[in-house]
Amino acid sequence: MATTRTATTNWKGPLMGGSGTVSLDSSGVGTYDVSWPSRAEAANGKTSPEELIAAAHSSCYSMALSHALAGAGTPPESVETKANVTFQPGEGITGIALSVRARVPGLSAEDFQVAAENAKANCPVSKALAGAPITLEAELLS
Repeated sequence: MATTRTATTNWKGPLMGGSGTVSLDSSGVGTYDVSWPSRAEAANGKTSPEELIAAAHSSCYSMALSHALAGAGTPPESVETKANVTFQPGEGITGIALSVRARVPGLSAEDFQVAAENAKANCPVSKALAGAPITLEAELLS
């Protein structure tokens, strides 16, 4: 069954001097301030499209890897994924760096690397963001 999730942004003013809010409508978990300086300079307590993309990518990747590992008979004890999304004004998103650390009993480091790369290739958010270079650093914890 397909699902649709919704977020709404209300923006006031021009790009450089304006600001807005983005609300996570489907979940209702919050409304967050956004502005150009929070996107192109320091966050200063506000979010940005790139931070929201990083949240989506890190959570999707963690789910994809966990699912693949469990399907292969080696469910993880834990998976921690960090996504760094780089934005360059005038160019756009120039790269996404994923780093994952996982504790997976009974899995070799080599098999973990294969699973990690496969999850990167098959994560729906990775597929949606294929226009940007995506790198991966994967560490199997003992």
